[in-house]
Amino acid sequence: MSDVRLRLLFCDNLSIPRGKYVQYMGNQDGLARFCRSVFGVQFDKELIDAPGSMKMDGLPDMEARYKGSDIRECWEHKTKVVIGDLFDHHGEPLELCGRAALKRAISDWKKHGLTPKIGIELEAFAFTQSSDGELTPYGTPGAVVYGTGAYTDPLRFTNAIWEKSHEMGFHMEMITAEFDSPQFEFCLRFDDALKAMDDMFLFRLMAREIALEYGVLLTFMPKPIPTAGGSGMHINFSFNDKDGKNALSEGEFGGPDHLNELSRGCLAGLMKHHRGLAGILAPSANSYARLQQGCLAGYWQNWGGDHRGVTARISMEGGEKARIEHRMADFTANPYIAATAVLQAARLGYEKNYDLQAPETGDCFDRTDAKIRVAQDLRRAINDLEKDTDLSEAIGSLIVQNHLSMKIKEFKKTKDLEGDEMRDFYIYYI
Repeated sequence: MSDVRLRLLFCDNLSIPRGKYVQYMGNQDGLARFCRSVFGVQFDKELIDAPGSMKMDGLPDMEARYKGSDIRECWEHKTKVVIGDLFDHHGEPLELCGRAALKRAISDWKKHGLTPKIGIELEAFAFTQSSDGELTPYGTPGAVVYGTGAYTDPLRFTNAIWEKSHEMGFHMEMITAEFDSPQFEFCLRFDDALKAMDDMFLFRLMAREIALEYGVLLTFMPKPIPTAGGSGMHINFSFNDKDGKNALSEGEFGGPDHLNELSRGCLAGLMKHHRGLAGILAPSANSYARLQQGCLAGYWQNWGGDHRGVTARISMEGGEKARIEHRMADFTANPYIAATAVLQAARLGYEKNYDLQAPETGDCFDRTDAKIRVAQDLRRAINDLEKDTDLSEAIGSLIVQNHLSMKIKEFKKTKDLEGDEMRDFYIYYI
């Protein structure tokens, strides 16, 4: 019997990686069973009767099934890793599965002859922990925005992340220091939507585990330090047509003056569903510390060209580099569901021919054209999502129902938390 093990993973709808180590039997298809009611488990371990969790129906099994062709080398010694798709105890695809929802979104776009491509920008803060458990920001004595080298990362844990990323085939494009230290940004190359999100899900887990080997707690939560900036999950997307060309652009120029029908429709959908999207893309109390005016996140219902103050930013490059960047999401969102929500909102705008508002002309610090913003807190954002029935149906009704139930309960637990208490509620999981 081989001494190599297989790490089978899936992402729950709180964005927590869950899985099992099982015996590796070669690159063949397989499965492992889990309790379906994990979809009712809160961050603090309380199990609630959330829709679809079947807590009150015997806590039945679900299956995580994987394909042997998807198995890859892991960053752990003598370990391989694979991501599973979830099925219920009758062998039917589980409606709560975020990865399956993304597959549906991809299929919906392919009906138009278009293949979604995604590139993700990840932001994270680094902490160290004393022997008594006290967390402090990682010491970076000379860190600056766009910083590199030892003054930015004295332990050089980001070097190890870079090296292992390329061994894993993640196509890391960039690591740099962000404006607020000790914050780092990681960028992964554009790829087909499902592969891009699989790579990003595994990369985030790998980066956290490698950092921990250096004594660093790397967190992707939206605002772990109240006086510093926030961390987001920027979702960049485009589409290839049947000839493999970028369908968002019909020429060498990009930006607001060169929109085609597809790019105009996508932007209109993202604007129309702006408030509903917040309930999915920013699904924690901590998210709304980041989503504030002037914080260069997804606060205003606005779009523009080369402008970091807008929520949806269309590239000034045309041709193969054309893309739309949506800047609202953070990593308390299940990344598969976040990508699904953005793609489906864009699709609704394209199919329903929504009107598109004019591009933003304000600086988004002191002046903005936009009049509509995200809700002030998670509870109001959940209300906005519940009202947006078109978006909820496109994402998946049971996913949204489960999400609403889980997040209403979470809001009640976190609404009065501040500072270290808020940080500690999320930091070990996100």
